[in-house]
Order: sequence, then structure tokens, then C-alpha cells
Amino acid sequence: MSNSTIQKNDFKVTDLNLDGFHNDYKVADINLADLGEKNMSLNMKNILTHLHHPHSVKDYQGDEDPSTIKISEYWGKKTNQIQNPKISFEFFPPRSDAAKKSLKEVHRKLSSINPEYFSVTFGALGSSQNTTFDTIVNLLKDTKIPITPHLTCVGTNKKQVTNLLDEYIIQGVNQVMVLKGDAPNTIVKKGDFEYANEMVKFIKENYENIDILVAAYPEKHPHSNCVGKDIDFFVDKVNSGATRAVTQYFYNIDAYFSFVDEVQKLGVDIPIIPGIMPITSYDNIINFSKNCSAEIPSWILNRLKLYRSDAKSLKEFGEDVVSEMCLKLKAGGVKNFHFYSMNRVEPVLSIAKRIL
Repeated sequence: MSNSTIQKNDFKVTDLNLDGFHNDYKVADINLADLGEKNMSLNMKNILTHLHHPHSVKDYQGDEDPSTIKISEYWGKKTNQIQNPKISFEFFPPRSDAAKKSLKEVHRKLSSINPEYFSVTFGALGSSQNTTFDTIVNLLKDTKIPITPHLTCVGTNKKQVTNLLDEYIIQGVNQVMVLKGDAPNTIVKKGDFEYANEMVKFIKENYENIDILVAAYPEKHPHSNCVGKDIDFFVDKVNSGATRAVTQYFYNIDAYFSFVDEVQKLGVDIPIIPGIMPITSYDNIINFSKNCSAEIPSWILNRLKLYRSDAKSLKEFGEDVVSEMCLKLKAGGVKNFHFYSMNRVEPVLSIAKRIL
């Protein structure tokens, strides 16, 4: 937006250039005399602050007006920050011996901040549950921190779920993550569960002491053409017995708070934990986001393009962006954070430490 004039109650903003958003950001010709700051409930200077890079100098940021509206208040969230949020990390099953050894070390280092739990995914495209089970058994040898296995509906029958859950309970597992799952490239036998809410209901009816996590999609499910139906499906999972939810990753916190607000109006009262994806590679984050329909805001995308050939700067920028997002979520009353570690210690450990 540039070379434009906005007029409201004699308030004028001229030549507001937001190109680049960060260090290229310019604000000129703002007539503060006409702002009527004392009578305004929304402080323009503080709004502009949020558009600037989190670590850059904010020359124009003054003392906060006591009447300023905070995003957390707008969305009905608590304004007092959670002092000790709970952290969890997600792994995927390693394949090679070297990858298994590496994951053990990653698990050990991430355990240093005493996360609430670790989770292990089902495997790429629902390829195998055996690797998930083996990974969990292997990690449980070294920790008392709970580990949550993922279960998917694709090609799974009730007997398989029962046998697997019985084995997990023997290993001390008391929480699972239930997902519809992605269909593999090869044809598989049709299972007993078409949608996640069906498996949630089955587990709830047969294992009353197991907590059930489900997925939430603040922006849009990658296979959905209707956000309204996404919300209906989510509410069905909760009504079927889900006790907590973890979201697909996002970089727009308004999408998260809007989703929480929407489902709470429909009676959902379970914790909805934001899933946090670190940014460490241009190509990876672009491909991931296309596959899962996660929006990358243009100001972030422009910077990522700028740093595409500068790995060090891209990683530093990515860590700053994700850390700042987590701090804003925390300020908005978020109590739990789930990090997609990609089986690496950094940058998730550094980001988690910033919000603890």
C-alpha cells in the first residue's frame, strides 16, 4: 500500500509505504496532531510496531496508551502471559541405524527442558505403524517423559487398533494422536475407520483411561474446499471424545485465534495447542506449505526469497519470526506449544527456551 491517503475523523496518513515491511519500511507524513490520541481507543503507533521486524529498532514506539486494544483482548483471551507454558516435540520414525542413533541424541538434548511429552508420527503417507512402535519402545528406554504415538485410519481395522493399543499400554503409553491419515500410493485394504472421529469414538468407548489428541486446521484442511465443513468435522472429533487438539502449523496468529473463537462458540472447550514449524530452508517450507495448505504471509515470503541463497541469514530470520510468533501467542493466553522438530535439536530448542 503506497501513495494513498486514509481519512477518518480528520485523521490522515499519507504516503504509507509498507513495501518490504522490515528494514525497508517507511512511514512519512503522518499528521499526529489530527489523530486525537487521547480520545482514540486504538493506538496507531503500537499497531505500526507489530509490522516491524521483531529485532529491529522501533524509533517510533512510544509508551503504551492505557486504552490500547490488545489482540488478546479482542479475541477474548487472557492478557496476562502464561509464565510456564508446556512444551512438546514431534519426531518421525527414523529408518537407518545412523538416523536412529541421531534421534536418540536429539531426544536426550530436547529432554533437558523437561517437555510435557514427545510424539512420534505414523510414518510417511501411512506407510507403517511398526516403525512408530519400535521408535517409541526404543526412546522409552531412556526417559520417563511420556511419548504419544500417532494412529491413522487408512487401512486400519478395529482389531489392529485394539492390539496396538494393548501393546502401547504395556509400554506405559496413556495418550494417542488420532488422524485420518494420507492414503499411500499403493492400494490398501479398506479399514474400519473412514474418518478420525470414528476411531476417536471407538477408542473412547473401549479405553476410557487413554487421552486422545486430534488435529485442527486453523486455515484449511489441505483436502477441503470448505472451511465450514472443516470446523464441523473438528467439532465431531471433539464430541466423539477427543481431549486435546494440535493444529497444523501456521504463521498467521489471527487465523489461530479466529479458529479458536469460532469453535468455542460451538461449544468446544478442549485445549487447542498451536503446532509450530521452524523455518530453516526455503525449498522445504515452500513445499511443506503447499502440501498442507499453510499460508506464508507475503512479508515473510519476500524475506525468505531474499535470503534464499544465504542459509545463515535465512535461519536467523526464520528463528526470529517463529520466536516472535510464539511470544505473541503466549501473550494471547496460549498455554501449550507443540514443535515439529524434524528430528533436529535446533532451532526448536532455542525457540522453546525463549518462551519458557
